[in-house]
Amino acid sequence: MRDRRKRLELAVRVTVFLLALVPFVRMVVHALTGGLGTNPIEEVTHRTGWWTLTFLMLTLAVTPVRQLSGVGWLIKLRRMLGLYAFFYATLHFCIYLGIDQFFALEYIVDDIMDRPYITVGFTAFLMLIPLAATSTKRMVKRLGGRRWSQLHRLVYVAAALGVLHFLWLVKADIREPAIFAGILVTLLSYRLVAERLRQFSVRRASLQRGPQRPGRQRPRREREPAAAPAPQGRPTSS
Repeated sequence: MRDRRKRLELAVRVTVFLLALVPFVRMVVHALTGGLGTNPIEEVTHRTGWWTLTFLMLTLAVTPVRQLSGVGWLIKLRRMLGLYAFFYATLHFCIYLGIDQFFALEYIVDDIMDRPYITVGFTAFLMLIPLAATSTKRMVKRLGGRRWSQLHRLVYVAAALGVLHFLWLVKADIREPAIFAGILVTLLSYRLVAERLRQFSVRRASLQRGPQRPGRQRPRREREPAAAPAPQGRPTSS
Protein backbone atom coordinates (compact mmCIF):
# COMPACT_ATOMS: atom_id res chain seq x y z
CA MET A 1 0.00 0.00 0.00
CA ARG A 2 2.80 2.38 0.88
CA ASP A 3 4.72 1.57 -2.31
CA ARG A 4 1.60 2.19 -4.36
CA ARG A 5 1.11 5.58 -2.73
CA LYS A 6 4.73 6.52 -3.38
CA ARG A 7 4.40 5.56 -7.05
CA LEU A 8 1.23 7.65 -7.34
CA GLU A 9 2.93 10.59 -5.65
CA LEU A 10 5.93 10.34 -8.00
CA ALA A 11 3.68 10.10 -11.05
CA VAL A 12 1.71 13.20 -10.00
CA ARG A 13 4.87 15.21 -9.32
CA VAL A 14 6.43 14.28 -12.67
CA THR A 15 3.17 15.06 -14.48
CA VAL A 16 2.85 18.46 -12.81
CA PHE A 17 6.50 19.24 -13.58
CA LEU A 18 6.07 18.44 -17.28
CA LEU A 19 2.74 20.24 -17.59
CA ALA A 20 4.25 23.37 -16.02
CA LEU A 21 6.84 23.42 -18.81
CA VAL A 22 4.22 23.33 -21.57
CA PRO A 23 3.59 27.12 -21.67
CA PHE A 24 7.32 27.77 -22.03
CA VAL A 25 7.72 25.19 -24.80
CA ARG A 26 4.73 26.62 -26.65
CA MET A 27 6.17 30.13 -26.46
CA VAL A 28 9.48 28.91 -27.87
CA VAL A 29 7.73 27.06 -30.71
CA HIS A 30 5.53 30.05 -31.53
CA ALA A 31 8.56 32.37 -31.47
CA LEU A 32 10.37 30.13 -33.96
CA THR A 33 7.37 29.64 -36.24
CA GLY A 34 5.98 33.18 -36.17
CA GLY A 35 2.98 32.32 -34.04
CA LEU A 36 3.22 35.31 -31.68
CA GLY A 37 1.20 37.69 -33.86
CA THR A 38 2.04 41.14 -35.14
CA ASN A 39 3.58 42.29 -31.84
CA PRO A 40 5.59 39.31 -30.55
CA ILE A 41 7.29 41.20 -27.72
CA GLU A 42 3.98 42.33 -26.24
CA GLU A 43 2.49 38.87 -26.72
CA VAL A 44 5.29 36.97 -25.00
CA THR A 45 5.41 39.56 -22.21
CA HIS A 46 1.70 39.10 -21.64
CA ARG A 47 1.98 35.30 -21.67
CA THR A 48 4.82 35.12 -19.16
CA GLY A 49 3.02 37.55 -16.84
CA TRP A 50 -0.23 35.60 -17.11
CA TRP A 51 1.48 32.33 -16.27
CA THR A 52 3.31 33.94 -13.35
CA LEU A 53 -0.02 34.87 -11.78
CA THR A 54 -1.49 31.47 -12.61
CA PHE A 55 1.29 29.60 -10.86
CA LEU A 56 1.14 31.95 -7.90
CA MET A 57 -2.56 31.15 -7.49
CA LEU A 58 -1.87 27.43 -7.85
CA THR A 59 0.85 27.68 -5.21
CA LEU A 60 -1.51 29.39 -2.78
CA ALA A 61 -4.25 26.85 -3.53
CA VAL A 62 -2.16 23.83 -2.51
CA THR A 63 -2.69 24.23 1.24
CA PRO A 64 -6.52 24.59 1.08
CA VAL A 65 -6.78 21.63 -1.30
CA ARG A 66 -4.57 19.54 0.98
CA GLN A 67 -6.59 20.43 4.06
CA LEU A 68 -9.96 19.84 2.41
CA SER A 69 -8.97 16.60 0.67
CA GLY A 70 -6.85 15.15 3.47
CA VAL A 71 -4.09 14.21 1.00
CA GLY A 72 -1.03 15.30 2.93
CA TRP A 73 1.62 14.73 0.27
CA LEU A 74 0.08 17.41 -1.96
CA ILE A 75 2.07 19.91 0.10
CA LYS A 76 5.17 18.69 -1.77
CA LEU A 77 3.81 20.30 -4.94
CA ARG A 78 3.81 23.76 -3.38
CA ARG A 79 7.55 24.32 -3.68
CA MET A 80 7.60 23.17 -7.30
CA LEU A 81 4.70 25.41 -8.29
CA GLY A 82 6.21 28.34 -6.44
CA LEU A 83 9.53 27.93 -8.25
CA TYR A 84 7.69 27.79 -11.57
CA ALA A 85 5.96 31.05 -10.65
CA PHE A 86 9.38 32.58 -10.04
CA PHE A 87 10.67 31.08 -13.31
CA TYR A 88 7.93 32.72 -15.38
CA ALA A 89 8.27 35.97 -13.42
CA THR A 90 12.00 36.00 -14.23
CA LEU A 91 11.23 35.40 -17.91
CA HIS A 92 8.68 38.21 -17.78
CA PHE A 93 11.19 40.64 -16.29
CA CYS A 94 14.09 39.57 -18.55
CA ILE A 95 11.95 40.03 -21.68
CA TYR A 96 11.11 43.55 -20.55
CA LEU A 97 14.71 44.23 -19.55
CA GLY A 98 16.53 42.80 -22.56
CA ILE A 99 14.15 42.52 -25.51
CA ASP A 100 11.77 45.40 -24.86
CA GLN A 101 14.23 47.92 -23.43
CA PHE A 102 17.55 46.54 -24.76
CA PHE A 103 19.13 46.93 -21.28
CA ALA A 104 18.76 50.72 -21.43
CA LEU A 105 19.06 51.17 -17.68
CA GLU A 106 18.27 54.87 -17.76
CA TYR A 107 14.91 54.28 -19.44
CA ILE A 108 14.20 51.27 -17.24
CA VAL A 109 14.76 53.30 -14.06
CA ASP A 110 12.53 56.06 -15.45
CA ASP A 111 9.82 53.50 -16.21
CA ILE A 112 10.00 52.04 -12.73
CA MET A 113 9.81 55.47 -11.14
CA ASP A 114 7.21 57.08 -13.42
CA ARG A 115 4.80 54.26 -14.31
CA PRO A 116 2.88 52.89 -11.32
CA TYR A 117 2.05 49.54 -12.92
CA ILE A 118 5.75 48.89 -13.57
CA THR A 119 6.59 50.03 -10.04
CA VAL A 120 4.24 47.52 -8.40
CA GLY A 121 5.25 44.77 -10.83
CA PHE A 122 8.94 45.30 -10.11
CA THR A 123 8.23 45.33 -6.37
CA ALA A 124 6.35 42.04 -6.66
CA PHE A 125 9.27 40.49 -8.53
CA LEU A 126 11.73 41.64 -5.85
CA MET A 127 9.55 39.99 -3.20
CA LEU A 128 9.66 36.68 -5.02
CA ILE A 129 13.46 36.56 -5.00
CA PRO A 130 13.92 35.82 -1.24
CA LEU A 131 11.01 33.38 -1.36
CA ALA A 132 12.67 31.38 -4.14
CA ALA A 133 16.08 31.59 -2.44
CA THR A 134 14.73 30.22 0.86
CA SER A 135 12.54 27.45 -0.57
CA THR A 136 14.97 24.61 0.20
CA LYS A 137 14.78 22.37 3.28
CA ARG A 138 18.20 23.59 4.36
CA MET A 139 16.97 27.19 4.46
CA VAL A 140 13.88 26.15 6.41
CA LYS A 141 16.14 24.60 9.07
CA ARG A 142 18.49 27.56 8.98
CA LEU A 143 15.76 30.17 9.43
CA GLY A 144 13.58 28.12 11.72
CA GLY A 145 10.01 27.14 10.94
CA ARG A 146 8.41 30.22 12.48
CA ARG A 147 10.62 32.81 10.79
CA TRP A 148 10.42 30.90 7.51
CA SER A 149 6.61 30.92 7.62
CA GLN A 150 6.55 34.64 8.42
CA LEU A 151 8.84 35.38 5.48
CA HIS A 152 6.82 33.30 3.04
CA ARG A 153 3.63 35.16 3.87
CA LEU A 154 5.05 37.75 1.49
CA VAL A 155 3.71 35.57 -1.32
CA TYR A 156 0.24 37.01 -0.66
CA VAL A 157 1.59 40.55 -0.96
CA ALA A 158 3.51 39.65 -4.13
CA ALA A 159 0.40 38.05 -5.63
CA ALA A 160 -1.72 41.10 -4.78
CA LEU A 161 0.83 43.44 -6.34
CA GLY A 162 0.96 41.19 -9.42
CA VAL A 163 -2.81 41.40 -9.82
CA LEU A 164 -2.65 45.20 -9.39
CA HIS A 165 0.14 45.35 -11.98
CA PHE A 166 -2.05 43.42 -14.44
CA LEU A 167 -5.11 45.58 -13.68
CA TRP A 168 -3.30 48.88 -14.24
CA LEU A 169 -1.70 47.49 -17.40
CA VAL A 170 -4.88 46.49 -19.25
CA LYS A 171 -6.92 49.54 -18.14
CA ALA A 172 -9.97 48.81 -20.31
CA ASP A 173 -10.73 45.07 -20.34
CA ILE A 174 -10.37 44.08 -16.69
CA ARG A 175 -12.02 40.67 -16.86
CA GLU A 176 -8.83 38.61 -16.48
CA PRO A 177 -7.37 40.74 -13.64
CA ALA A 178 -10.78 40.58 -11.92
CA ILE A 179 -10.73 36.76 -12.10
CA PHE A 180 -7.25 36.64 -10.58
CA ALA A 181 -8.33 39.11 -7.89
CA GLY A 182 -11.37 37.00 -7.05
CA ILE A 183 -9.27 33.85 -6.74
CA LEU A 184 -6.75 35.62 -4.53
CA VAL A 185 -9.45 37.06 -2.24
CA THR A 186 -11.03 33.61 -1.93
CA LEU A 187 -7.73 31.96 -1.01
CA LEU A 188 -6.81 34.69 1.47
CA SER A 189 -10.27 34.53 3.06
CA TYR A 190 -9.95 30.77 3.45
CA ARG A 191 -6.60 31.17 5.15
CA LEU A 192 -7.94 33.77 7.59
CA VAL A 193 -11.07 31.74 8.42
CA ALA A 194 -9.06 28.52 8.84
CA GLU A 195 -6.63 30.28 11.19
CA ARG A 196 -9.50 31.70 13.26
CA LEU A 197 -11.14 28.28 13.52
CA ARG A 198 -7.85 26.70 14.55
CA GLN A 199 -7.35 29.29 17.30
CA PHE A 200 -10.95 28.80 18.45
CA SER A 201 -10.58 25.01 18.62
CA VAL A 202 -7.36 25.33 20.61
CA ARG A 203 -8.99 27.75 23.05
CA ARG A 204 -12.07 25.55 23.40
CA ALA A 205 -9.98 22.45 24.07
CA SER A 206 -8.02 24.26 26.76
CA LEU A 207 -11.27 25.41 28.44
CA GLN A 208 -12.70 21.88 28.40
CA ARG A 209 -9.61 20.52 30.09
CA GLY A 210 -10.03 23.10 32.81
CA PRO A 211 -7.30 24.54 35.00
CA GLN A 212 -4.51 22.15 35.68
CA ARG A 213 -4.48 20.80 39.21
CA PRO A 214 -1.25 20.98 41.06
CA GLY A 215 0.36 17.64 41.65
CA ARG A 216 0.16 16.02 45.04
CA GLN A 217 2.92 16.96 47.32
CA ARG A 218 4.04 14.83 50.19
CA PRO A 219 3.38 16.58 53.47
CA ARG A 220 6.52 17.90 54.95
CA ARG A 221 7.42 16.54 58.32
CA GLU A 222 7.60 19.15 60.95
CA ARG A 223 10.79 18.95 62.86
CA GLU A 224 10.20 18.29 66.50
CA PRO A 225 11.56 21.02 68.69
CA ALA A 226 14.72 20.12 70.44
CA ALA A 227 14.29 19.22 74.09
CA ALA A 228 14.98 22.09 76.44
CA PRO A 229 18.07 21.61 78.60
CA ALA A 230 17.35 20.52 82.17
CA PRO A 231 17.53 23.39 84.70
CA GLN A 232 20.53 23.35 86.83
CA GLY A 233 20.01 23.46 90.60
CA ARG A 234 21.37 26.21 92.78
CA PRO A 235 24.79 25.53 94.16
CA THR A 236 24.54 24.67 97.86
CA SER A 237 26.35 26.91 100.26
CA SER A 238 28.84 25.23 102.39
